[in-house]
Amino acid sequence: MRHIAIIGSGPAGYYSAEAAQKKYGDAVTVDIIDRLPVPFGLIRTGVAPDHQSIKAVSRRYEKTALGDNIHFIGNVSVGDDVSIEELQGFYDAVILATGAPNDRPLDIEGSDLPGVIGSAAFVGWYNGHPDFRELDPPLGGKSVAVIGNGNVALDVARILAKTEGEFAGSDIVAHALDQLKQSNIEKITLLGRRGPHQIAMTPKELGELGHLERAQPVVDMLDFPDEGADAMLEPGMRKSVTHLRSFFSRAGELREKPVKIDFDFFAMPVTIEGDGKVEKLIVEKTELDADLRSKGTGERYELDCSMVISCIGYRTPPIEGVPYEHGRGRFANVDGRILPGLYCVGWARRGPTGTIGTNKPDGFAIIEAVAEDIGTGDNKEGRKGLDRLFDRSGVDAVTFRDWKKIEEAEIANARDGAPREKFTDIADMIAARDD
Repeated sequence: MRHIAIIGSGPAGYYSAEAAQKKYGDAVTVDIIDRLPVPFGLIRTGVAPDHQSIKAVSRRYEKTALGDNIHFIGNVSVGDDVSIEELQGFYDAVILATGAPNDRPLDIEGSDLPGVIGSAAFVGWYNGHPDFRELDPPLGGKSVAVIGNGNVALDVARILAKTEGEFAGSDIVAHALDQLKQSNIEKITLLGRRGPHQIAMTPKELGELGHLERAQPVVDMLDFPDEGADAMLEPGMRKSVTHLRSFFSRAGELREKPVKIDFDFFAMPVTIEGDGKVEKLIVEKTELDADLRSKGTGERYELDCSMVISCIGYRTPPIEGVPYEHGRGRFANVDGRILPGLYCVGWARRGPTGTIGTNKPDGFAIIEAVAEDIGTGDNKEGRKGLDRLFDRSGVDAVTFRDWKKIEEAEIANARDGAPREKFTDIADMIAARDD
């Protein structure tokens, strides 16, 4: 019997568990350990609440989780409740599937001012992550700067711009919805260092901006190359750029909308200024060199804003005793192998790149590596050893059956039209389990 521990219950973790199940059948046990009492990681707290079709992938993970030899162990912090060294003593293989939940720092002067928020924190706030329930973003000002030209920046802009009615059917948490209803925001500026042909925005997410009830996307056609150059783009990118061009052509019909989403291309944030809080962002115009890298032109201008949301990427948090690449924000590895018996998968392996689906082949590949390394297993205890440790230390682990009770309570607490009302406090989750 092989015993495998997977740290992290998001897409990479569950795809790896599914792969182990298919590889070994009944000859493996897989324990999926998570710091939170609730599973599914990025699907629950990262995917936008108005993208319920994407969140539906959790049904596939649930099918895996209900297998007799797959066990969810929530409310367990690796590093505090159990060490990597201890896990390696219990399991033939330990796979880190922790994702990249930490913001890449915005390394400019003034980034420590109140009102500067990383996208992990802001997204976690409106998605009900317990770590960010008290965030209280300043929504009273009229202008917000969103730094980044990827889908996360689009999600942030869209959530800020939506009306209450447009959140029908979503699982945005009540405290965020209540605060967003009181927002005074009239302008959302999306800043990107490069141009329209270098965005990392997908057609679906861009298309959504053109159908918001009260918000108008705005572009400057001087930022675009000749339209014929679009033919050189790959099909998905070409569709995205077509959406951007359409925002200009539709400007007349949308001009009465009160909220503007302004795409500010070739724009590099330099300094954030304010007296005890964010008041303005100093921006430098950029241009592209021969390798399509951005460089400053020396021309600067000011953007008045009361909040800056940085959507410039994520990092995997280090774990004591695990080699780490600080420059790349991921665990040091060779094709997912870190040390003997220790592996990583998903964003923890390759950095924050790819889609949710990218984690499936990644998960199957890491299990092939595990199979090659551990053979028939090393006669380790697996879960029995972990339970003995928890009994001694008093760790209150949460099972998948416990999670289903928490989920039932969230569904029962949902406002009209919403699929659930998430608990945002770990104590409330545990209380729902114990009811």
